[in-house]
Amino acid sequence: MKKSSVFVTWLTCFVLGLFSSAHIVYATKPSKDEPVRIVSLDGTVSEILCDLGLQSHLIGVDVTSTYPESLQKLPKVGHNRTISAEGVISLKPTLVLTTQNAGTKPEVIEQIKSAGIKVISFQQEYSVAGAKKLIQDVATTCQVGSKAKPLIKKLDTDVAQVKKATNSPKVLFIYARGTGTMMVSGRGTQVDKMIELAGGVNATPDFDNYKPLTAEALVTANPDVILLFDSGLESLGGTAGLLKVQGVAQTNAGKNSRIIEMDGHLLTGFSPRLGKALQELAQKIAQKPKA
Repeated sequence: MKKSSVFVTWLTCFVLGLFSSAHIVYATKPSKDEPVRIVSLDGTVSEILCDLGLQSHLIGVDVTSTYPESLQKLPKVGHNRTISAEGVISLKPTLVLTTQNAGTKPEVIEQIKSAGIKVISFQQEYSVAGAKKLIQDVATTCQVGSKAKPLIKKLDTDVAQVKKATNSPKVLFIYARGTGTMMVSGRGTQVDKMIELAGGVNATPDFDNYKPLTAEALVTANPDVILLFDSGLESLGGTAGLLKVQGVAQTNAGKNSRIIEMDGHLLTGFSPRLGKALQELAQKIAQKPKA
């Protein structure tokens, strides 16, 4: 075999390896005539793109892309778990970015790819190191790798300044969309990791992911603090509405009105604002009950 043929074969295998193992490829560098048109199917990826100065290339986002507020002006392609391929394709993107944890159905991703659109799905680990890696991966993919360094440095600085709760409060996270949809968070979720990083203890560590909320589980867990998304607490009619849910008033959190709320994306995104999110959570769970 000629040396040139051997080199071509090696290069082909190397490139295919990049696709299969790292899930990262380099996007076509924007030109004046044909700029890259990006659709993001993950709120954290959208936030990172904006922080990297690439918002002008975003032409559509999913509904979890709520920060910065300027993203609200962009067309929405639905929730990342219920995305329709047609809606994405209609925007005529040249690049679609998401994460493997976003929950977009594999068949939808394949439909988008079959339309000739490049789709990149990043791995995301729910940790400080994972947040920094995702920033770097997005920046490298979009050929602005050097812009990741200041973002990562600021994230490190913010996290280092977090004052963790020192009293190890038991925190129960409830995902709510009205009283008809109420779930509690177990091991391995974003909220579980955030509670740990903020100095708290997950009140329901005996199962993975989420399970339906029951009065019995509430009493058994007996959390010191109950945590919800701000939108979830609103859907229940505020703190007064939550206290009417069976079992809540019998917990230490209910007795002491230790009900706290946070913006959903800030709490669970593991975005460049991770340090800010941890500081807010740590302060809220560390507050002593009112006398």
